[in-house]
Amino acid sequence: MVANKQTFDGLSEEKISGPVFEKIDEVSPGSDSEVESVYGAIAGKLNIPDDWPLLAAHPPKKYYFWEFNGPSNIDLDGIATQPSVFDDPEKATHYQPHSKYENLHRVDPRERWTWREEIRLVRKIDVRIMAWMAFMFMALQLDRGNISQAVAGNMLTDLRFSTNVFNNGNAIFKAVFLVAEVPSQLVSKKLGPDRWIPIQMVLWSAVAMSQYGLKSTAGFYITRALLGALEGGFIADVCLYLSYFYTSVELPLRLAYFWAALTVSDICAAFLGFGILHMKGQAWRYLFLIEGGLTLAVGLLSALIMPPSPTGTASWFRGKNGWFTEREEKILVNRVLRDDPSKGDMHNRQALNFRMLWDSLCDYDLWPIYIIGLVFGMPSSPVGTYLTLTLRGLGFSSFQTTLMVLPEQVLSLLMLLGITYLSQRINQRAYLGILAQTWYLAFMIPLRLFTNSTNRWVRYAIVSLYLAAPSTHAIQVGWTSRNSNTVRTRTLSAAMYNMFGQLGGIITSYIYRSDDQPLYHRGNSDILGIIAMNLAIYVGVKVYYVLRNKIRERKWDVLDEDQKREYILTTTDKGNKRLDFRFAH
Repeated sequence: MVANKQTFDGLSEEKISGPVFEKIDEVSPGSDSEVESVYGAIAGKLNIPDDWPLLAAHPPKKYYFWEFNGPSNIDLDGIATQPSVFDDPEKATHYQPHSKYENLHRVDPRERWTWREEIRLVRKIDVRIMAWMAFMFMALQLDRGNISQAVAGNMLTDLRFSTNVFNNGNAIFKAVFLVAEVPSQLVSKKLGPDRWIPIQMVLWSAVAMSQYGLKSTAGFYITRALLGALEGGFIADVCLYLSYFYTSVELPLRLAYFWAALTVSDICAAFLGFGILHMKGQAWRYLFLIEGGLTLAVGLLSALIMPPSPTGTASWFRGKNGWFTEREEKILVNRVLRDDPSKGDMHNRQALNFRMLWDSLCDYDLWPIYIIGLVFGMPSSPVGTYLTLTLRGLGFSSFQTTLMVLPEQVLSLLMLLGITYLSQRINQRAYLGILAQTWYLAFMIPLRLFTNSTNRWVRYAIVSLYLAAPSTHAIQVGWTSRNSNTVRTRTLSAAMYNMFGQLGGIITSYIYRSDDQPLYHRGNSDILGIIAMNLAIYVGVKVYYVLRNKIRERKWDVLDEDQKREYILTTTDKGNKRLDFRFAH
C-alpha cells in the first residue's frame, strides 16, 4: 500500500472535474476548427499544472486477480492515470483524435482517476459488454458446431452421405467463411459493429434453421456456404468492438473469456443435444431447428443491447441515462486513449477506403502472426472434427458420444484461461505457442502408434488429452491487435488473422480420409510433420520481432532528445512503422 502515495488529497474538486477544460465537454464531433480550438488547450494554451499528478511508479498490469482486487502493492485511492503522449503539449497535437471521433466530448488530458474507480469501471464493462459478447459467441458456436452432434445422431446415414461429402461440406464452409472475413469487416466499419453483428446473427440463424429440411448433397453444400458467408467476420467484428472499451493489456484476457464461452457453449450443447437426439425420428433435424431459433432470439436482443460506443449507451432499452455516468465515460475514454492514442484516429461509422485497405494488407510486420494463424490449429482440427466419428467407431453409442466430449471440453476451458493468464504474467506470446505445440507432440506420438487392439478407453483418454491442449488463439488475436497500432490496421488485421486460420482449417479438412480410417495412421504422420513445422515457425517469429525491435532501438538511441521530439512531431510513419513503436513477441 505504499508504492503509490499520489492521491487526490491535494486536489480541489475543481481540478478533478472543474471548468479548466470545460470547453472540450462543449464540443460535439464536428468541424476541424472546433477540434483545433480544443486541442489548442492541450498544446499549451492552457498548461497542465505541475500539481496534477500522474502515476509515479507503475508495475506492468498483467496479473489476473488485479481485475478483481487491484494490485496488492498499490494504494487503491492513489492515482491510476498512466503517463502518455497527451501529457506533452507538443506531442498531444500530433496524436489528437479525429474531428468526428464519437467520444471526442469526453477527451480530456487533465482527467485523473484512482485505482478504485478504474477497477470498479472495468468490472462494470465486463458485466455490461463482455458478458453479452461471450453469450453471443455461445450462440454462434451452437450453429457452427452442431454439425458434429448431428453426425453423432446419424445424419450422414439418414442422408446417405459419405465421409468425403462431410469433408467437402466443412471445406466449403471454411472457404466461404474465409472469403467473407474482410468484406464483413468493411461493412462493420461502415455501419458500426453494434448494427452489423445483430444483422449477421439474425440472417445466419435463419439459414441454420433451414437445415431442418436437408435432403440432398447440394442442399447441404448450399447451407454450409451460406452459414460461412454470414458467420464470417463475426469474431473479428467483436474483437474490434471490444477494443473500444478495453486497453491493450486487458483485451487478451477478455478474448480468453470470449473463447472460453465457445467451450461453455460446447458443454451446454452436449447436454442440449443429448436431450434433442432422444426425440423420435430423425432427431438431428430438430437439433438444427431448435438451436437456430435460440440464436435468432439472441440476435434480436443484441440489436437492443449493444451500444455504439462508450459514450453512446443511452437508449429506450438501455435507459435514458445510459450505463455510465459522465465521470465513468471520461475515465473509460481517456484511459483507452492513453493506452493507445491510435484508437481516436477514426470514428466508429467511418468506412475504410481502398488506400487504407491496401496499406493494411501490405503491413508485412503482421505477416508472421498471420502465418501462425494458418498453422497453429492444424494439429487439432482433423482430430477434433472427427472426434464423434472416432468415438462411434470405437463402439460407443450416439448418446454416450454426446456426453463423452465433456471432459475434454472442461479441461480445454481451464487450459485456455490458464495459458492466457500465464502469457500476461510473463509478458510472452511465442513461447506459449511453443508450449502448446509440444503438448500436441507428446500425445500425437501414441495416437500414431495405436493399433486396432489398443483398449478403446485408452484411445479415448489420449484423444481427449490431445484435444485439451492449451489454446493460444486468444493470445494471438490480442497479439495481432497489439502489433497493429492503428484502428485502420486493427480493423483488417483481425480479419486477416481469422482468414488464415480458416485457410488452415480447409487444408486440414483433407488430412483424414476414408481409406485411412479408423486409425488414420497416414493422417497422424502428416500431423506430426505439421507439429515439427509449427515449432520452427514460432521460434522464427520470436526471432523476427526481437531483431526488428533491436534494429529500431539502435536507430532511436542515436537520436538526442531534440531529434526524438522532432521525429514525433513531423514523422509521416504511421502505426507500427513508427520508430518509437516496439513489437510484442
